[in-house]
Amino acid sequence: MTDLDGSAAAATGTGDRSRPRAVLPALCATQITSWGIVYYAFPVLNPEITATTGWAVGATTAAFSAALLISAITGIRVGRIIDHRGPRTVMTAGSVLGVLGILLIAAAPNLLVFFAGWMVAGLAMAGTFYQPAFAALTRWWAPEHVRALTIVTLAGGLASTVFAPLTAVLADHLTWRATYLVLALILAAVTVPTHALALKAPWPKAASAPRHASGGAGEVARSRPFWMLASALTLSAFAVYAVVVALVPLLLERGLSTAQAAWALGLGGAGQTLGRTLYAALARRTAVTARTTSVIALGGATTAALAAVPGPYALLVVLSVAAGMVRGNLTLLQATAVADRWGTTHYGRLSGLLAAPATAVSALAPFAGAALAAPLGGYPALFAVLALLSGIAALVAVRSAPTLPHVGDDER
Repeated sequence: MTDLDGSAAAATGTGDRSRPRAVLPALCATQITSWGIVYYAFPVLNPEITATTGWAVGATTAAFSAALLISAITGIRVGRIIDHRGPRTVMTAGSVLGVLGILLIAAAPNLLVFFAGWMVAGLAMAGTFYQPAFAALTRWWAPEHVRALTIVTLAGGLASTVFAPLTAVLADHLTWRATYLVLALILAAVTVPTHALALKAPWPKAASAPRHASGGAGEVARSRPFWMLASALTLSAFAVYAVVVALVPLLLERGLSTAQAAWALGLGGAGQTLGRTLYAALARRTAVTARTTSVIALGGATTAALAAVPGPYALLVVLSVAAGMVRGNLTLLQATAVADRWGTTHYGRLSGLLAAPATAVSALAPFAGAALAAPLGGYPALFAVLALLSGIAALVAVRSAPTLPHVGDDER
């Protein structure tokens, strides 16, 4: 079976229909707010949390990572619910859980309650972050879902830009607990009513699955192409997230100042936004497996370049921006992977299965990268290993082309 290009894959969507106009701007607003408060506020507040409570940095960070793992596991079930019922109930409930989780974190008298708060926040992540938003837009916007997905990820990319400084300003005048209380109020005011009111449109019937996915979601999930794709994206996610966290230590080893390293990292984030704006054109011009393989391979190439190039500073910044562009494309590559290969019929379930291991390793990658740097002899050697890992992921992605499985499985 040959690859489906972006246009042909999009044709497996639900075709022309009236799209709920409020959904896209609503999801842009709630993605910025949910990511900004539930995710990006923590790294800003964690130093004060540990300083005022005496809790170990490793313990508080472990609670945050556990939330990401809970999100990965719960996301599979969330995807199945959205496939059948639509996103309104799930995303509204997720917003409420997000508010409750943040309030519990803010009031936590001990680490046990702090962990419990992050467990609730993990459930909220599964119900409010990219995966449910992607499922909603893929069904409502197909066959032009790439444009909608690009817009919402561009908005999501602003979450740290908006809420990291806002959180810092609040923390300058309030305690970390009071800061989280204010953020919880913002989260409640923006996300709960927006999800409840803007996602009321009828949930359209899914299109028939493409011929190579006609055996049902269970058959696709057990197929070799699906597992090859999941493996490739998981290996790539580990390398990418380890690179993000390890970039500043790498540049410090190169003799740069903390400010210079921070600017390089920040400009890499700008590159991520730029990369997302280019994805639609890439999707139109490339076949799905070639696109997957090349983007992952480019990630490995930028990581290898960062491992090998000691300077000058301007060149390192260029490489950081290039790596950011690849990360931006990888986000949309994962968002469109299911629809491009197997249509939109079981997008929520299959996308949840695909994202779960990648989300899990993204939670573990920062710790694993830091732990490996010392025995490997430093961060340049770590980046070389991560580049090799991305190369292996690209080779695995070659085997992710959809084929025609045995037909007859049910839709368990």
